[in-house]
Amino acid sequence: MATRGFRPQTRTWISRLPRSRPPAAKVRSEKVSGTSTNGRQELKTLLEFVDEGDTLVVTRVDRLARSIGDLQDIVRALKAKGVALRATEQPIDTSTAAGKAFLDMLGVFAEFETNLRKERQMEGIAKAKAAGVYKGRPASIDLDRVRQLKAEGWGPSQVARKLGISRASVYRALES
Repeated sequence: MATRGFRPQTRTWISRLPRSRPPAAKVRSEKVSGTSTNGRQELKTLLEFVDEGDTLVVTRVDRLARSIGDLQDIVRALKAKGVALRATEQPIDTSTAAGKAFLDMLGVFAEFETNLRKERQMEGIAKAKAAGVYKGRPASIDLDRVRQLKAEGWGPSQVARKLGISRASVYRALES
């Protein structure tokens, strides 16, 4: 039985993996957000790499996935391959009923924490906008120029080429 360790983020997490790793252990890491499985090439590679009887060892579940849906998808994929999941900093071992229940609870809390962080961020942005501090990115499209060229009889494709923008941007500018 081989143990495969996965740690998104930095080397400090790798140092937290058990020192008594079996010789067949492989450590994978990536510096990508765990909020989505999209774009997580190392995770995809790892899920393809593990075999029946392996144990995937992570430091914490929220580093593996911060969405309960993504976490359950990962766990289902591991279970289908006969792979157990274990966390070194949390009492999780998906080979037991209690471990599975605790895994789901931690997944719910990780998603809750992510949603709270997003809400606080949006509140902060709204407050900054109200104070005139946060103005966002400057407009890259001159709406008046788009409307002027359209009024002069230019077609959307011609306007887009002339201004160096996409045709969809021309349509959005004309709708606003």
